[in-house]
Amino acid sequence: MNRCAIFLADGFETCEGMITVDMLRRAQIPVDLISMNDDLNVTTSHGIHLTAEKVFSETDLKDYDVLILPGGKLGTANLESCEPLKAALKEHLESGKLTCAICAAPSILGHMGLLAGRKYTCFPTFDSEYGGEYQMELAVTDGNLITGRGMGATIEFARHILMKLTDEEVLEKVQNGIQYEHTFRSRKE
Repeated sequence: MNRCAIFLADGFETCEGMITVDMLRRAQIPVDLISMNDDLNVTTSHGIHLTAEKVFSETDLKDYDVLILPGGKLGTANLESCEPLKAALKEHLESGKLTCAICAAPSILGHMGLLAGRKYTCFPTFDSEYGGEYQMELAVTDGNLITGRGMGATIEFARHILMKLTDEEVLEKVQNGIQYEHTFRSRKE
């Protein structure tokens, strides 16, 4: 079973984190909420206080198959300020493991040169000359990299993750369960 870690820094975009977690858990995929703070308490970009399940400094990221970065301007800045996280992301992505980022968070990978030669998306004002090919799509999968454009793209972003981690039956069950309009789209769309 694929184990996922989602990194929650103060200021992360609420829906980008929580909808992604919700959809993964509906598919019975283990996902741990990792606090980037010194304790389990995290505050979202809209002032919602959450309790994570693990603290980053006490977590071995080699235990995870999938690493997920929610966006939010402040949350992204807080994630990017963590050098050990960036080192783990680089190793994870370059080793072929699934790495996912949405909204402003793909800019972290871009600043590290990890979007070079890849198709990706992100919140348009966070796109820069990263050496890749920006796509004005809700979500983009390029090999082991999945990126999403913003909060309104979160369901499609999570759907792309599910397409990598589940079969058609599980994907359809999750989509039906949330009444997602793309319920009957094929995996190839």
